[in-house]
Amino acid sequence: MKNLFEGGIFRTMFTFRISEIIQQPNHNISIRFKDESGNFPAYKAGQFLTLAFEFGDREVRRSYSFSSSPFIDEPYEITVKRVDNGEISRLLHHRTEVGAEIQVMDPQGIFTYEPSENNTNTIFLFGAGVGVTPLYSILKSALVAESNSKVVLVYSNSSKEQTIFYEELLKWQEKYPDRLHIEFIWSNTKNLMKARLNREYIIDLVKAQLNGSTDAVFYTCGPLFYMDLVRFTLLGMGFPEDTIKRETFHFPEEEEDDDEKEEEPVDMTSYDIVLKFQGNEYPLTIPYNKTVLDVGLEHNLKLPYSCKSGMCSTCISQVTKGAVRMDYNEVLTDREVDNGRCLICTSHPLENGTTIEVF
Repeated sequence: MKNLFEGGIFRTMFTFRISEIIQQPNHNISIRFKDESGNFPAYKAGQFLTLAFEFGDREVRRSYSFSSSPFIDEPYEITVKRVDNGEISRLLHHRTEVGAEIQVMDPQGIFTYEPSENNTNTIFLFGAGVGVTPLYSILKSALVAESNSKVVLVYSNSSKEQTIFYEELLKWQEKYPDRLHIEFIWSNTKNLMKARLNREYIIDLVKAQLNGSTDAVFYTCGPLFYMDLVRFTLLGMGFPEDTIKRETFHFPEEEEDDDEKEEEPVDMTSYDIVLKFQGNEYPLTIPYNKTVLDVGLEHNLKLPYSCKSGMCSTCISQVTKGAVRMDYNEVLTDREVDNGRCLICTSHPLENGTTIEVF
């Protein structure tokens, strides 16, 4: 365990040792860890773990959701998709072995479910592909730590053979037949009405599982278009926005979904900014396809960050001049954004001379 001083605060690194690597369908692996430091803090169902790697003077961090549950006596576990041009993905898939030590940060993320014995919710979990990872943690936690809640997993994949945790999920369904319903959606099915999730499918399924009840919460994890489909359908059905949660990561080379098509950016200009950090000022040029954090790290600035996806609040900063746009933000309120707060991990300047102060 070691402490890092970043952005004016101390952050702790813990040492995990890989205890098992499990091959999963569709070019995924699950990695199980043992906490060598012995004092890793408790995590919540749905949170993610940030791994840190050093390559000479360069540090690279990547965050992966826990697929394990904090309410079960099981090892810490994450599931990682193999991406051909993903630096850390290739490392974990091809050059990492059981027994290797990895530095990790404390658990983070607000895509969480906190069980209570008094809950009587119907918990809907919508996932696609490897997006099932945090949902699997939530599913296990709710079933084990609650007695009266019902869990509905809606899980999309290309085929049964490409479905992560398929056999494990069937065992959970067998153990909790009255409290767990799993809707497997496979695009190769001959029943075209059940081949892909769509608005009518969502409406019929939610109504059938609720059976007149209104006590429902919703979690979605997958490509943006998938989560938007679920969200807009549920809002149209009258469910409050605060009952609908979503989780996604935006790693440029690592977390792209094969089916997700990014729109071409309208503004392809590079902008010159000033980044204020730890009493110094750094002039930086930010290309349209990189974030402020990306460029700062390229200049060897020890900027604070963890998830690199607009989810964890580690890199909150203040725009004191100019303006930025954020690719994604699950942390800051509209008022905070209007007052100049930003997350540099997803921020792009909109004009020359933009000045950002990192806390």
